[in-house]
Amino acid sequence: MPMRAVVLSASLLLAACGPKSLELPADPIERAATCGAVEAASARVATKDINADLSIDAIGRVLHFPMLAGAEGGRFDSARASQVQDTMAEIQDKVSGRKWEEMIPQCRAAYPASAVRTVTLPADRGDALIGCDELSDFLRSALAKQGKYDNELSKYFDFNLAIEDRVGAATRARAGTDPGKLHDARNAALATLVKAGPPIAVMKRCIATFG
Repeated sequence: MPMRAVVLSASLLLAACGPKSLELPADPIERAATCGAVEAASARVATKDINADLSIDAIGRVLHFPMLAGAEGGRFDSARASQVQDTMAEIQDKVSGRKWEEMIPQCRAAYPASAVRTVTLPADRGDALIGCDELSDFLRSALAKQGKYDNELSKYFDFNLAIEDRVGAATRARAGTDPGKLHDARNAALATLVKAGPPIAVMKRCIATFG
C-alpha cells in the first residue's frame, strides 16, 4: 500500500506574527490532515534539534491520522489515506502560522485512538494476525519512502516472513480463495487494527504476540 513520504519540515515551527486560532475542519480529509500537521508540529517542537530526524514513534503518530481517515469506512482505503497525506503537505504552513497547540485536545477528541497509551489487539486472534501483517506492510512502504529507519524496516520484513503461512490460513478461513473477498478481509482487519492505537506501538504488540 504506497504512501508518499511524510513532509516534516522545520517550517512547521515558523509561526507568523499574531497567529490566529484554528478550527477543526468539518471535511473529514481536511480534519485528519490538520491533525496530522498538528502532530508533526508537536513532534518537531519536542526535539532538541529541529533539523534532526524524528523518532520512529513520532513518525508513527503523524502517520496515524491518515491511517485513521483511511479506516473510517470499515475497510482500509489506502487512496483515502494518501489523499490525507497530500493535504497535510498542502496545509502545513497554514497550520504552523496558527495557534496549532490549541488543536491538540480537539484532535485527541476527534480521534481517540491517537491518544491510546496501552495497546490491546483485537480479541479474535485471526483478525489480529491479519491486521498485524497488513500494518507491517503499510509501515514498510511508508517508512521506506523516508529513506531512514532501516532497523524498523528490517524487523517488519522479518515479521511478515515469520507469519506468512499463518496469515494465509487465517485469511482463507474468512474469505476462501476469492481474490476480492481476500482483499476485503485484509482491509477490514487493518481498519480495525488502526484503531487500536498509534501504529508503532501497535506493531510492537504485534511482534510480541505473533513474532
